[in-house]
Amino acid sequence: MDLASRIGWTLLSFFVALNYGFVINGIIRKVMARIQGRFGPPVWQPYIDLGKMAFQRNSISHGIMFWLGPVFRAVGGVGLYLLMPVVMGDPRLYAFTDMGDLLLMMYFMFFGSLGMALGAGEGGHPHSPIGISRGLSQMTAYELPFILAVVALVAQTRSFDVTAIMAAQQGGVLHWNLFANPLSSIAAFIALLGMNMYAPFNIVGAPTEIPVGPMTEYHNAYISFMMVGRSAFAIAKTVLFMNLFLGGAHSVIEAVVKIFAIYFWTVFVGAVFMRFRAEQSVRFFLRWPAALGVAGLALSLWR
Repeated sequence: MDLASRIGWTLLSFFVALNYGFVINGIIRKVMARIQGRFGPPVWQPYIDLGKMAFQRNSISHGIMFWLGPVFRAVGGVGLYLLMPVVMGDPRLYAFTDMGDLLLMMYFMFFGSLGMALGAGEGGHPHSPIGISRGLSQMTAYELPFILAVVALVAQTRSFDVTAIMAAQQGGVLHWNLFANPLSSIAAFIALLGMNMYAPFNIVGAPTEIPVGPMTEYHNAYISFMMVGRSAFAIAKTVLFMNLFLGGAHSVIEAVVKIFAIYFWTVFVGAVFMRFRAEQSVRFFLRWPAALGVAGLALSLWR
């Protein structure tokens, strides 16, 4: 496939994935509202919010890095998505997989969060350091079990190439890493709860506790950047988990179903648990998920 065709298919794939992310966010708001006994907004509410915010302007400025925070967030999600295959055997949906491996993908996962931390630090609000310290502390904690799980998969396949890890899982459901190495998989899926920041790990925005945060500090067009970044990052992370632990996808329909199931695992957990305090969240990730990650790595090395 020539470069022009690859770019075209990649843009089309990302456009579809981004819209799927918006639809999932709309479904989440509806589901959470029903669980709480409310009717909730329509599923297409994220599109309404995006259109409303994208065309508003504000003359207040807090510095260049403050405005680059949402941009970094969006770039992290887009970059992660562009480095992964979406459907096995279809080169049109391989994007730029041959130009990066798991190490580069993990850098992109850090990129958005660190960019938002730098942006918040320049905002000047006295509560910004609270959110930054909470977010970075929790990120460090949940990345430990996730990295241990990734290292275990690399040890199994002797490769940092996602396509090689996907190929090693072919031959049936029992060949998926979810069943071939359940300890590492459980550690990674618990870490995903922290990555998506639903309860009990939504300590950064801390709803009902801190009446400020990105949605009040940022405004107008910058919130639209944050919405794009959140949707892109959510889909990119779930595609990565699908490829690493669920054997990838052989069709677009299979990818849609698996992405939905992986993402809603975090939503349903968040619907039934109360929020942890910051120290509780960090302590949790450094105990059981980290222990499972170490056990999964030992299992991979033993084999």
